Amino acid sequence: MQSSRDIHRLIEIMAALRDPAGGCHWDLEQTFASIAPFTIEEAYEVADAIERGEADDLRDELGDLLLQVVFHARMAEEARLFDFGGVVEAITAKLIRRHPHVFGHAKSLDSEAVKALWGQIKANEKRLRIEARASAGLAPEAAGGALGHVPVALPALSRALKLQERAAKVGFDWNDVQAVLTKLREEIAEVEAEVSGGSRETLSAEVGDLLFAAANLARHLDVDPEAALRGANAKFARRFAHIEHRLAEGGRRPETADLEEMEALWVEAKKLERMRR
Repeated sequence: MQSSRDIHRLIEIMAALRDPAGGCHWDLEQTFASIAPFTIEEAYEVADAIERGEADDLRDELGDLLLQVVFHARMAEEARLFDFGGVVEAITAKLIRRHPHVFGHAKSLDSEAVKALWGQIKANEKRLRIEARASAGLAPEAAGGALGHVPVALPALSRALKLQERAAKVGFDWNDVQAVLTKLREEIAEVEAEVSGGSRETLSAEVGDLLFAAANLARHLDVDPEAALRGANAKFARRFAHIEHRLAEGGRRPETADLEEMEALWVEAKKLERMRR
């Protein structure tokens, strides 16, 4: 097979990889569940390429993410659930339905009216989903609720943000940032109280509450906590690499240095970063 700009060639390649007679053994062994972690990982690779400003990497990572969609669609087609065309049809229908100010009767609406209409459309979609799931015999708690459609499989920090956003829409939220800061200090104090004598289970729960409160603070400050943490991770990795590099200049490794020396090199890395700004 030759490479192509045509999406149909990608679909053909995926079908060949899943062909029981001559396909790839690894691809044939995969299921929706086994592929799901790779789908999440590829989405993060896309975000990383965007943050690094690498257009070539972004193109490649978007291709990897697209492959995940094609992979899932192929497995669904084999199970006679839907195919790639059904995926495309569903998203195009959703885009048209949710943008009547572009494709329909609401082209004269201002931005506030469009926002209100968007909420009405999503509420109607939710109602229809609830009715469909109820008709299928699902329990009511599985079909609805303000938090009912926040995916459990989301990364924990992303899910915390989504849960808080959904709760805020129905009025369960702090009034201002200072209230959130007070809550954050309260959670820190509770962690401190458990450090000396608390059980591992209790300490884990308190740290979880602290992280949840930190995500809430980010939301109130209009900061994406996932992006903020990715930035902090990158900064830590960059500064630690400086420590390793400076030690390597003397033929040494971090294992041979004490904490005080490494802390001094960490401060040096911070000063260099400030100078380069």
